[in-house]
Amino acid sequence: MSQQNNEAEKNYEGVWDNRIGFGRKSALISIDFMQAYTTPGAPLYAPGVVDAVSKAGEVLAFARNAGALVIHTNIRYKAPHFEDGGVWLKKAPVMKDMVEGNPLADFCETTLPEANELVISKQYPSAFFGTSLASNLVSQGVDTIVLIGCSTSGCIRATAVDGVQHGFRVMVIRDCVGDRHPAPHEANLFDIDSKYGDVINQEDYLNHLAE
Repeated sequence: MSQQNNEAEKNYEGVWDNRIGFGRKSALISIDFMQAYTTPGAPLYAPGVVDAVSKAGEVLAFARNAGALVIHTNIRYKAPHFEDGGVWLKKAPVMKDMVEGNPLADFCETTLPEANELVISKQYPSAFFGTSLASNLVSQGVDTIVLIGCSTSGCIRATAVDGVQHGFRVMVIRDCVGDRHPAPHEANLFDIDSKYGDVINQEDYLNHLAE
């Protein structure tokens, strides 16, 4: 760990380092594991997401075997006008790849949703914004969301912030989230762990499922 990280941890200690833990019922939310992030040469290609996808398949399998609720999100816009992307697409026009029929918008093979699993399509970073996610979770008695997916500094962070604001305990599995560069990845994990939820390891989640 770098000296800068050590200084940050000391600065936050006792102020922004509380742990919240799991509640009564959790749901695993797999966020935007699409091929745009794992295809070399694609504008959104992110090596950190490739690593996360390789580990996420195992976590999904364990969750399914344990009977946990699993929900997936993807990003979808309507071409050719892309009006459903609003100002977000003016800031990030690279996201226009996320249209039906573009292979880059397909789910990664190892994180494909199963037939009985809900897929929520969104247009903005947070999985909560403009979607039925919160209502669906509440209707099923969920009080804890466990996040995997990409990217750490974008959709994971936005969903974590909205998650706690909607009254959910937020868990982020460090091994199963990724970004295009280590610096924003680590900085956002630090921030999420400090203020919005708990950043946990894969083993922590598997132990929770076993319980």
